[in-house]
Amino acid sequence: MTFIEDGPVPEVENGIFRWRQPLTRVKPEWVDGYRHLNMGYYLVTYDAQTDRLWPHLGLGTALRESGLGTFAAEAWLDYQREMTEGMPIGAESEVLAADEKRLLVRHRMFHWEEGWTASAHEVLYLCVDLHRRRVTPWPEALRQRLASAATGTPPQRLALTRGRG
Repeated sequence: MTFIEDGPVPEVENGIFRWRQPLTRVKPEWVDGYRHLNMGYYLVTYDAQTDRLWPHLGLGTALRESGLGTFAAEAWLDYQREMTEGMPIGAESEVLAADEKRLLVRHRMFHWEEGWTASAHEVLYLCVDLHRRRVTPWPEALRQRLASAATGTPPQRLALTRGRG
């Protein structure tokens, strides 16, 4: 995991973290037989976006060095429009909700120059004690920080808690 802690600082507009530069470009090795971004590389790109976002939420290296980290517990991804080789990929993120142990984030991937949405990705993250490999509460100050970042925007597919049935 490579947190992008020395990278550009995002602007936060209406709770959405936005950067003034693209995240990356569609690389030749990421393109499949249909000449568009292979579905697995959407997740690779979203993981890079998470690494870019985490330091700005207090979830970067300092959290890991304290013995805590985040694990994805559930994810949903949609594909709205093709990204092809060489296209500049923009990404933005929104904290939808947080509680004592969980964090729900939505990322959006878009064509950096033209602005159209290529994909959306919702992820439910858990706070994990990295030594015991068990879910644990966020430190209080971090829980407050995540709660204040949460916009309360309803998720499209996921929920902060899992349904039991």
